[in-house]
Amino acid sequence: MSIASWPESERPREKLLSQGAATLNDSELLAIFLRTGIKGVNAVELARRLLQEFGSLSALLAAPLPAFKAKQGLGEAKYAQLMACTELARRALSEQLKLGDALSSPQQVRDYLRLSIGRREVETFVVIFLSAQNRLIEVEEVFKGTLTETRVYPREVLRRALRHNAAALIIAHNHPSGVSEPSSADRVLTDTLKRALELVDIRLLDHFVVTGGHAESFAERGWL
Repeated sequence: MSIASWPESERPREKLLSQGAATLNDSELLAIFLRTGIKGVNAVELARRLLQEFGSLSALLAAPLPAFKAKQGLGEAKYAQLMACTELARRALSEQLKLGDALSSPQQVRDYLRLSIGRREVETFVVIFLSAQNRLIEVEEVFKGTLTETRVYPREVLRRALRHNAAALIIAHNHPSGVSEPSSADRVLTDTLKRALELVDIRLLDHFVVTGGHAESFAERGWL
């Protein structure tokens, strides 16, 4: 059934305008982005089908162009639009972190990391450099590795922290496997970095292990 024949209160665009974007489910939001469906399938049904085929919204957002184009109803133009939307969201979260206290907005930190590295196909190690007031100075992707590991050099992290005159750090890396449980090697690395940073009076505030759907915090587990 065409969306135009639905009651106005149930149409995604009208629902968003009258009730706010947060009231829409993933399929409805994606349908607004798609704008149109395909022959015999309206935009909401197409959105629902795409979410099922990709497995999740985050998987759809992280899909490479060939996989994206392979789905009926999608193409390069929509891929470019979707990547632009994702990057705008990441930059907006980055601006919010710069304006606020990273410790008072842990969910923003999580969301930023999930958008940035959560769906990477190789392990990527990120350092968030913070001021004495826990305000964002800079975010850097310091190391990249393979599907299963990243070689991290504490001396390089320390050098960059001193260069930025950072008073505190939050570190993070992704698990391409999709499992956010920290490994024993993750814990050893965290302890090593914490001790090295303490020698120059820099605090290690947290270490996040990130996937597309979750970011596990060492601090919340009491490991820092």
